[in-house]
Amino acid sequence: MNMASAATEGQLADWRTRALKLEDEVKKVIVGQDAAIRLINIAIFARGHVMLEGGVGVGKTTLLQSVARGIGGAYERIEGTVDLMPNDLVYHTFLGPEGRPQIDEGPLLRAGENLSVFFFNEINRARPQVHALMLRVMAERHLHAFKREYRLPHMVVFADRNQVEKNETFEIPSAARDRFMMEIPIHVPEDKALRKSLVFDTRFQHAEQLTHTVESGLLPFNMLNDFSDVVQNHVQSSQALEDYVIDLWDATQKPQDFGITLEGIDMQRLIQAGASPRGMGMLLKAARVHAWLMEREYVYPEDIHAVFHEVIAHRLVFNSMYESRRTVLARELTAKILQTVAVPS
Repeated sequence: MNMASAATEGQLADWRTRALKLEDEVKKVIVGQDAAIRLINIAIFARGHVMLEGGVGVGKTTLLQSVARGIGGAYERIEGTVDLMPNDLVYHTFLGPEGRPQIDEGPLLRAGENLSVFFFNEINRARPQVHALMLRVMAERHLHAFKREYRLPHMVVFADRNQVEKNETFEIPSAARDRFMMEIPIHVPEDKALRKSLVFDTRFQHAEQLTHTVESGLLPFNMLNDFSDVVQNHVQSSQALEDYVIDLWDATQKPQDFGITLEGIDMQRLIQAGASPRGMGMLLKAARVHAWLMEREYVYPEDIHAVFHEVIAHRLVFNSMYESRRTVLARELTAKILQTVAVPS
């Protein structure tokens, strides 16, 4: 092993220790969400934006504030409302000390290049014009305002949707969903002891105090982009693994060709569009991070399986007759794909 590769190995090991420490710190604050915490950690290191799935009051805000504290940088959030305008992301107006209107930077720009975590709560309450601006900033990580260019190179966006109320909501179209690396479920834990602790343990009633128990600055947020490149270049994939991933991709487009069936579903009419090339690229980025966290230098099928549903399910476009059942059908279909497509030996 030459000196350069030895230095890389040391860097990979050091950052892995930090990444696992971040998970442990967040688990002290958010109980019963170990799988979600691991997936969010993968998204952080793969530099991908995340859609969160789950009801109200399950700890999404506390979770993200804890992650932001662990990686450093600034945390910002905005609430989706029907009257929210694109400019509300960029600036806000207020009365100054002399009673004169003043303009200040809004949540996207307030922290400048120090912004590391941005939470868009109930994004589907906001209008499509707001989505359009948000998606552009997610893709480009910069924005022109106040006659200058604002760079947001370290920002990872987390968004969730109001999935209960349908009035005054604007669903996220498939092309917009495809911009998010993952959709990660955050549900109330099923374990009875955990559920009891959430209700009766008084420390969970003080979210802000809990968040401040997380060790700060475990990861240097402004070095994550460069380190992500190190992981992506270090973890390799075999020809057999690459062929397997292409088969999985084909199965998202024409599951019937692989003999996949779902009860009561016309498989010829189920899929309007399978996973996109962008989506498959994100699948491999996430799988490489998972392999690195598991101390592997090659991607294994289990690395693909660990992130497959969360990366692929929200990208599937069902025909309109099945769209209202997409959450359940997507879960069933991705599970069947992994069960059916032959795994390389």
